[in-house]
Amino acid sequence: MGLVIAGERSGVGKTTVTLALLAALRQQQDTVQSFKVGPDYIDPMFHRYVTERSCYNLDPVLTSEAYIRECYDRHTQTAAYALVEGVMGLFDGASGEDDWASTAHIARLLDLPVLLVLDCSSLSRSVAAIAHGFRTFDPRLKLAGVVLNRVGGDRHLDLLKTALASIAVPILGVLPRQDRIAIPDRHLGLVPTAELPELNAIIHRLAELGRACFDWERLQPLLAGAKGAGGARGKGGGQVHNPKSKIRLAIACDRAFNFYYPDNLLLLERWGAELIFWSPLEDRGLPGDIQGLYFGGGFPEVFAEELAGNQRVVRQVRSAIRAGTPTYAECGGLMYLSQQIIDFSGRAWPMVGILPCQVKMGERLTLGYRQATVLRNSPLISAGETVWGHEFHRSSLSIPPQKPLYQIQGYGPNRAKANEGWRVYQVHASYVHLHWGANPDRPQRFIAACDRSVQ
Repeated sequence: MGLVIAGERSGVGKTTVTLALLAALRQQQDTVQSFKVGPDYIDPMFHRYVTERSCYNLDPVLTSEAYIRECYDRHTQTAAYALVEGVMGLFDGASGEDDWASTAHIARLLDLPVLLVLDCSSLSRSVAAIAHGFRTFDPRLKLAGVVLNRVGGDRHLDLLKTALASIAVPILGVLPRQDRIAIPDRHLGLVPTAELPELNAIIHRLAELGRACFDWERLQPLLAGAKGAGGARGKGGGQVHNPKSKIRLAIACDRAFNFYYPDNLLLLERWGAELIFWSPLEDRGLPGDIQGLYFGGGFPEVFAEELAGNQRVVRQVRSAIRAGTPTYAECGGLMYLSQQIIDFSGRAWPMVGILPCQVKMGERLTLGYRQATVLRNSPLISAGETVWGHEFHRSSLSIPPQKPLYQIQGYGPNRAKANEGWRVYQVHASYVHLHWGANPDRPQRFIAACDRSVQ
């Protein structure tokens, strides 16, 4: 089984409720497998910090319905409990025109009950109308109950209980208004776990909240993991390649670069990569004897001064790329390979200088799914292919690529086309984040390119 945590809309407290449940279960030493609907990187970091297990994204735009089922089944095999955190409002889909890729879509796909989080800070009797609407809008969904968040006091709670009793909706949790638990955020969402020295104390308070505020007698049977169908593991499971020797792949992983889908890293390993995690911020040089480089997204703009100051690493990365080392750079990785990053205050910091452009931070948010037609071969993809990815950044480039990697267009009604991405040396650099789960041939090509580069 398992349970989906959904919200009436964004900002109602889904992540707080999810982390409180996860923390309470982990405090009992239970194994919990978590998932996140959509392309988000940061919420899964918090899940992983609490559960000590990777959190997997369930996104049918970036992968497929079949992959979502297989992924959920495979990763719940060894967990006592399973929990899925939703995205935005329950029925909010990728296009806004239907609920494709919404939390409701995933709940139906996996046949899981839904626990709906309601922000009650400005509600009393109207809570019943909201709950009734969500329960009846799609009769295919199973509404297990609601969590009342930001409840003002006993009198407020009595009014909410009376209203919900009139429509027989179970209340499975009540969270009071409080300011003891606050995770700071910035321009792309929550501040990642690696930057929060007070995180252990926050998680402890979340566990206390979780133990005290939920109806565990009714919740635990819903959360019980499937330990599922077993057998078929599809494209995501098993060893799929056994090279004569491991391909040493340097993965930039620190406060500046930490946006990685765990599925991507697992697939690289299964195609024969030895993942060498290193820090462009802290290390004094590249790992030795590497055959490939992978720079994920993150916040290089926040740490631009430190990145620029580590000139020995900058020079080694530049030399490795010029020597033909296959390199995959997504978003923050692209920014690091540019000439310089101009931060929010207008200060310019020199970067690796492989791409002939500057990156400037701004207030405009570029966000959304992208359908990308591949225009040029790269170490990962071939010209003529179509891939789906996701953009999420507040930076822009000083010049467009003269020979772009992609022609991209948005998802749904916004279908304007644009050129994007760089292919220089053996570098694939793009703002578009890719999830390889349903397309394991992409990491295979990258590993093969790394293998050829040293032959």
